[in-house]
Amino acid sequence: MAAANPIGVFDSGVGGLSVLCEIRRELPGEDLLYVADSGHAPYGDKPGQLIEARSVAIVEFLVSQRAKAIVVACNTATGAAIETLRARFPLPIVAMEPAVKPAAANTKSGVIGVLATGSTLASENFERLFSRFGAGVDILIQPCPGLVEQVEAGDLSGGRTRALLEQYVLPLLERQADTIVLGCTHYPFLAPLIREIAGPSVAIIDPSAAVARELRRRLADAGLLSLEARTGTERFWSSAAPDQAQPVIDQLWRAGVEVWGLPDRSDGKAPSKK
Repeated sequence: MAAANPIGVFDSGVGGLSVLCEIRRELPGEDLLYVADSGHAPYGDKPGQLIEARSVAIVEFLVSQRAKAIVVACNTATGAAIETLRARFPLPIVAMEPAVKPAAANTKSGVIGVLATGSTLASENFERLFSRFGAGVDILIQPCPGLVEQVEAGDLSGGRTRALLEQYVLPLLERQADTIVLGCTHYPFLAPLIREIAGPSVAIIDPSAAVARELRRRLADAGLLSLEARTGTERFWSSAAPDQAQPVIDQLWRAGVEVWGLPDRSDGKAPSKK
């Protein structure tokens, strides 16, 4: 493992680009690899064994691309696969979890809402968070079916997206929630609309920046921080058809990036270009 090697990041789809953005801000000189498993999105309604298998296959692919560290930029994959990934791969692996701790510390009303997929909310990882930080705080959990699909389609502010968010957010406000946790990496792309619906007095908490800081710390501890004075690069793969993934990644990241097709097998062979 060398400090010059890239960092691998993956998500069930394009949502993890919100985390990738924070990683780029925190570590401007690092090369980044991103895999969007959009061909299998959303993970939230999939069996845990399938999510675990997909996570292992993607990490195997990223390791074949010489990744020196992995960021699981997906709360659902964290809940289903993080223990398996850390047992199987001997490299730094940083994972997501809903930011219940800072929300519980900062709420003034004593009520926080958590927007997440059903799988994340049902995971043992979330149960541990609930047990550790839920004392004295009313934690309202809100599954959000349909939101991941809206972001995957690039619909961040249309009528269907607004209707879903109103359905999920307004009941939290009626119960006096003054803090909303974004428990899925797709949801930061909906934050402007969530703020519009919730109003300025409600705090929106996204853990992506904290994950980027933790990644820096883990790399530094392992002696893997890149010390080169250069601008890092990014490479993108998708398990959906690249011409399907391209417009959304252009929209959420920046126009003009190349999106490659993720190989069906993590055999290290060069992926096909779009």
